[in-house]
Amino acid sequence: MILLSFDIEEFDLPFEHGKSISFEDQISISIQGTEAILGLLKKHHVKATFFATATFAMNAPKIMRQIIDDGHEVASHSYFHSDFKVEHLKLSKEKLEELTSQEIIGFRMPRMQPVDEIEIFKAGYKYNSSLNPTFIPGRYNHFNKPRTFYKEKGVLQIPASVSPLIRFPLFWLSFHNLPLSIYKFLCKQTLKKDGYLNLYFHPWEFTNLKQPERFNFPNYVSKKSGAAMIERMDLFIYWLKKEKYRLVTFKEFIVALG
Repeated sequence: MILLSFDIEEFDLPFEHGKSISFEDQISISIQGTEAILGLLKKHHVKATFFATATFAMNAPKIMRQIIDDGHEVASHSYFHSDFKVEHLKLSKEKLEELTSQEIIGFRMPRMQPVDEIEIFKAGYKYNSSLNPTFIPGRYNHFNKPRTFYKEKGVLQIPASVSPLIRFPLFWLSFHNLPLSIYKFLCKQTLKKDGYLNLYFHPWEFTNLKQPERFNFPNYVSKKSGAAMIERMDLFIYWLKKEKYRLVTFKEFIVALG
Protein backbone atom coordinates (compact mmCIF):
# COMPACT_ATOMS: atom_id res chain seq x y z
CA MET A 1 0.00 0.00 0.00
CA ILE A 2 1.11 3.54 -0.78
CA LEU A 3 0.26 6.38 1.62
CA LEU A 4 0.61 9.48 -0.52
CA SER A 5 0.25 12.67 1.52
CA PHE A 6 0.62 16.42 1.05
CA ASP A 7 1.26 19.02 3.76
CA ILE A 8 -0.84 22.03 2.77
CA GLU A 9 0.23 25.08 4.72
CA GLU A 10 1.31 28.69 4.64
CA PHE A 11 4.33 28.74 2.30
CA ASP A 12 6.78 30.16 4.84
CA LEU A 13 9.93 28.35 3.67
CA PRO A 14 11.49 31.55 2.18
CA PHE A 15 11.86 32.91 5.74
CA GLU A 16 14.32 30.10 6.48
CA HIS A 17 16.45 31.40 3.60
CA GLY A 18 16.44 35.08 4.49
CA LYS A 19 13.56 36.21 2.29
CA SER A 20 10.19 37.63 3.30
CA ILE A 21 6.94 36.80 1.57
CA SER A 22 3.50 38.22 2.15
CA PHE A 23 0.81 36.11 3.79
CA GLU A 24 -1.35 36.48 0.67
CA ASP A 25 1.46 35.03 -1.47
CA GLN A 26 2.05 32.21 1.01
CA ILE A 27 -1.57 31.13 0.64
CA SER A 28 -1.90 31.70 -3.12
CA ILE A 29 1.26 29.71 -3.92
CA SER A 30 0.02 26.80 -1.81
CA ILE A 31 -3.39 26.98 -3.49
CA GLN A 32 -1.76 26.92 -6.92
CA GLY A 33 0.28 23.85 -6.03
CA THR A 34 -2.69 22.07 -4.47
CA GLU A 35 -4.71 22.60 -7.64
CA ALA A 36 -1.93 20.88 -9.61
CA ILE A 37 -1.87 17.98 -7.13
CA LEU A 38 -5.65 17.51 -7.27
CA GLY A 39 -5.49 17.46 -11.05
CA LEU A 40 -2.92 14.66 -11.00
CA LEU A 41 -4.84 12.63 -8.43
CA LYS A 42 -8.05 12.96 -10.43
CA LYS A 43 -6.27 12.00 -13.64
CA HIS A 44 -5.01 8.75 -12.08
CA HIS A 45 -8.16 8.08 -9.99
CA VAL A 46 -6.27 7.83 -6.70
CA LYS A 47 -6.91 9.16 -3.21
CA ALA A 48 -4.46 10.87 -0.85
CA THR A 49 -4.30 12.46 2.60
CA PHE A 50 -3.92 16.23 2.97
CA PHE A 51 -2.40 17.42 6.26
CA ALA A 52 -3.74 20.98 6.47
CA THR A 53 -2.98 23.77 8.88
CA ALA A 54 -6.17 25.37 10.17
CA THR A 55 -4.81 28.71 8.95
CA PHE A 56 -4.46 27.47 5.37
CA ALA A 57 -7.88 25.81 5.45
CA MET A 58 -9.58 28.99 6.69
CA ASN A 59 -7.97 31.01 3.90
CA ALA A 60 -8.53 28.51 1.09
CA PRO A 61 -12.16 27.34 1.44
CA LYS A 62 -12.70 26.55 -2.26
CA ILE A 63 -9.67 24.26 -2.52
CA MET A 64 -10.59 22.56 0.77
CA ARG A 65 -14.08 21.91 -0.60
CA GLN A 66 -12.54 20.38 -3.73
CA ILE A 67 -10.36 18.09 -1.59
CA ILE A 68 -13.46 16.85 0.25
CA ASP A 69 -15.60 16.56 -2.89
CA ASP A 70 -12.86 14.51 -4.59
CA GLY A 71 -12.94 12.00 -1.72
CA HIS A 72 -9.58 12.67 -0.10
CA GLU A 73 -8.79 12.57 3.61
CA VAL A 74 -8.02 15.72 5.59
CA ALA A 75 -5.76 15.51 8.66
CA SER A 76 -4.26 18.19 10.90
CA HIS A 77 -0.95 19.95 10.30
CA SER A 78 -1.51 22.06 13.44
CA TYR A 79 -3.05 25.55 13.56
CA PHE A 80 -0.15 27.59 12.20
CA HIS A 81 2.91 26.37 10.32
CA SER A 82 5.47 28.46 12.16
CA ASP A 83 3.98 28.80 15.63
CA PHE A 84 3.01 25.99 17.96
CA LYS A 85 1.37 25.73 21.35
CA VAL A 86 -0.03 22.53 22.85
CA GLU A 87 -3.57 23.91 22.69
CA HIS A 88 -3.20 24.12 18.87
CA LEU A 89 -3.52 20.33 18.71
CA LYS A 90 -7.16 20.36 19.80
CA LEU A 91 -7.98 23.75 18.26
CA SER A 92 -6.76 22.72 14.80
CA LYS A 93 -8.72 19.46 14.97
CA GLU A 94 -11.91 21.29 15.94
CA LYS A 95 -11.48 23.98 13.28
CA LEU A 96 -10.76 21.47 10.50
CA GLU A 97 -13.78 19.39 11.52
CA GLU A 98 -15.92 22.52 11.42
CA LEU A 99 -14.62 23.47 7.96
CA THR A 100 -14.69 20.00 6.36
CA SER A 101 -17.52 18.18 8.18
CA GLN A 102 -15.05 15.27 8.39
CA GLU A 103 -13.77 13.52 11.51
CA ILE A 104 -10.09 14.49 11.78
CA ILE A 105 -8.16 11.53 13.19
CA GLY A 106 -4.57 12.21 12.09
CA PHE A 107 -1.83 14.70 12.90
CA ARG A 108 1.52 15.72 11.45
CA MET A 109 3.70 18.29 13.17
CA PRO A 110 5.07 21.07 10.93
CA ARG A 111 8.64 20.34 9.83
CA MET A 112 8.26 16.88 11.43
CA GLN A 113 9.28 18.32 14.79
CA PRO A 114 8.84 16.36 18.07
CA VAL A 115 5.45 16.50 19.74
CA ASP A 116 4.22 15.05 23.05
CA GLU A 117 2.33 11.83 22.29
CA ILE A 118 0.24 12.13 25.45
CA GLU A 119 -1.01 15.53 24.24
CA ILE A 120 -1.74 14.04 20.80
CA PHE A 121 -3.88 11.37 22.47
CA LYS A 122 -5.63 13.89 24.74
CA ALA A 123 -6.51 16.03 21.72
CA GLY A 124 -8.38 13.07 20.23
CA TYR A 125 -6.12 11.90 17.40
CA LYS A 126 -5.81 8.23 16.44
CA TYR A 127 -2.56 8.46 14.48
CA ASN A 128 0.52 10.65 14.26
CA SER A 129 2.85 10.90 11.25
CA SER A 130 5.43 13.36 12.60
CA LEU A 131 8.53 11.16 12.58
CA ASN A 132 11.23 10.88 9.93
CA PRO A 133 13.26 7.93 11.34
CA THR A 134 16.62 8.91 9.89
CA PHE A 135 19.51 11.35 10.37
CA ILE A 136 19.54 14.66 8.52
CA PRO A 137 22.14 17.16 9.80
CA GLY A 138 20.54 20.11 11.54
CA ARG A 139 17.06 18.61 11.28
CA TYR A 140 16.58 15.00 12.52
CA ASN A 141 18.46 12.34 14.45
CA HIS A 142 16.03 9.45 14.89
CA PHE A 143 18.11 6.32 14.32
CA ASN A 144 16.89 5.08 17.72
CA LYS A 145 13.22 5.18 16.63
CA PRO A 146 11.34 2.36 14.85
CA ARG A 147 11.34 2.53 11.05
CA THR A 148 7.79 1.29 10.63
CA PHE A 149 4.42 1.84 12.33
CA TYR A 150 4.07 1.22 16.06
CA LYS A 151 1.79 2.19 18.94
CA GLU A 152 2.92 4.72 21.55
CA LYS A 153 0.83 6.11 24.41
CA GLY A 154 -2.43 5.18 22.74
CA VAL A 155 -1.56 6.70 19.34
CA LEU A 156 -0.59 4.81 16.18
CA GLN A 157 2.75 6.19 14.95
CA ILE A 158 3.23 6.06 11.18
CA PRO A 159 6.78 7.29 10.40
CA ALA A 160 7.81 8.59 7.00
CA SER A 161 9.36 5.83 4.91
CA VAL A 162 13.11 5.27 4.84
CA SER A 163 15.04 2.47 3.12
CA PRO A 164 15.63 -0.71 5.15
CA LEU A 165 19.43 -0.80 5.28
CA ILE A 166 20.86 2.70 5.69
CA ARG A 167 17.57 4.46 6.44
CA PHE A 168 17.83 6.64 3.34
CA PRO A 169 14.83 9.02 3.54
CA LEU A 170 12.27 8.77 0.76
CA PHE A 171 10.84 12.22 1.47
CA TRP A 172 10.26 15.13 -0.89
CA LEU A 173 13.90 16.23 -1.23
CA SER A 174 14.95 12.75 -2.35
CA PHE A 175 12.18 12.76 -4.94
CA HIS A 176 13.54 16.00 -6.41
CA ASN A 177 17.23 15.15 -6.37
CA LEU A 178 17.57 11.45 -7.13
CA PRO A 179 17.20 10.07 -10.64
CA LEU A 180 13.62 8.78 -10.77
CA SER A 181 14.87 5.26 -11.55
CA ILE A 182 16.90 5.17 -8.31
CA TYR A 183 14.03 6.62 -6.29
CA LYS A 184 11.69 3.95 -7.66
CA PHE A 185 14.26 1.25 -6.89
CA LEU A 186 14.48 2.41 -3.25
CA CYS A 187 10.69 2.52 -3.03
CA LYS A 188 10.43 -1.01 -4.38
CA GLN A 189 13.00 -2.33 -1.88
CA THR A 190 11.24 -0.58 1.01
CA LEU A 191 7.84 -1.86 -0.08
CA LYS A 192 9.20 -5.41 -0.29
CA LYS A 193 10.48 -5.15 3.28
CA ASP A 194 7.68 -3.13 4.93
CA GLY A 195 4.60 -3.79 2.84
CA TYR A 196 3.75 -0.09 2.55
CA LEU A 197 5.22 3.36 1.86
CA ASN A 198 4.54 6.66 3.62
CA LEU A 199 5.61 9.47 1.25
CA TYR A 200 4.99 13.17 1.82
CA PHE A 201 5.21 16.29 -0.34
CA HIS A 202 4.10 19.96 -0.32
CA PRO A 203 2.02 21.98 -2.79
CA TRP A 204 4.67 24.66 -3.28
CA GLU A 205 6.95 22.01 -4.84
CA PHE A 206 4.50 22.01 -7.76
CA THR A 207 5.15 25.72 -8.40
CA ASN A 208 8.25 27.41 -9.80
CA LEU A 209 10.78 27.65 -6.96
CA LYS A 210 13.65 28.65 -9.24
CA GLN A 211 13.30 32.35 -8.37
CA PRO A 212 16.51 33.17 -6.44
CA GLU A 213 15.71 36.86 -6.01
CA ARG A 214 12.35 36.00 -4.52
CA PHE A 215 13.05 32.82 -2.53
CA ASN A 216 16.85 32.35 -2.31
CA PHE A 217 16.50 28.56 -2.31
CA PRO A 218 19.55 26.36 -2.90
CA ASN A 219 19.38 24.13 -5.96
CA TYR A 220 18.58 20.99 -3.97
CA VAL A 221 15.29 22.65 -2.88
CA SER A 222 14.26 24.24 -6.19
CA LYS A 223 15.46 21.42 -8.47
CA LYS A 224 12.70 19.90 -10.61
CA SER A 225 10.01 22.13 -9.13
CA GLY A 226 6.98 23.53 -10.93
CA ALA A 227 6.19 21.92 -14.29
CA ALA A 228 9.07 19.46 -13.86
CA MET A 229 7.61 18.31 -10.52
CA ILE A 230 4.15 17.90 -12.01
CA GLU A 231 5.60 15.76 -14.81
CA ARG A 232 7.73 13.71 -12.39
CA MET A 233 4.80 13.02 -10.03
CA ASP A 234 2.64 12.11 -13.04
CA LEU A 235 5.22 9.52 -14.13
CA PHE A 236 5.65 8.22 -10.58
CA ILE A 237 1.94 7.67 -9.95
CA TYR A 238 1.63 6.04 -13.37
CA TRP A 239 4.45 3.65 -12.39
CA LEU A 240 2.84 2.87 -9.02
CA LYS A 241 -0.42 1.96 -10.73
CA LYS A 242 1.36 -0.04 -13.44
CA GLU A 243 3.07 -2.04 -10.68
CA LYS A 244 -0.40 -2.72 -9.21
CA TYR A 245 0.37 -0.96 -5.92
CA ARG A 246 -2.69 0.22 -4.03
CA LEU A 247 -2.76 3.94 -3.15
CA VAL A 248 -4.78 4.58 0.02
CA THR A 249 -5.51 7.28 2.57
CA PHE A 250 -4.23 6.98 6.12
CA LYS A 251 -7.76 6.17 7.27
CA GLU A 252 -7.96 3.29 4.79
CA PHE A 253 -4.52 2.06 5.88
CA ILE A 254 -5.62 1.93 9.53
CA VAL A 255 -8.75 -0.01 8.59
CA ALA A 256 -6.61 -2.49 6.64
CA LEU A 257 -4.38 -3.00 9.69
CA GLY A 258 -7.46 -4.12 11.61
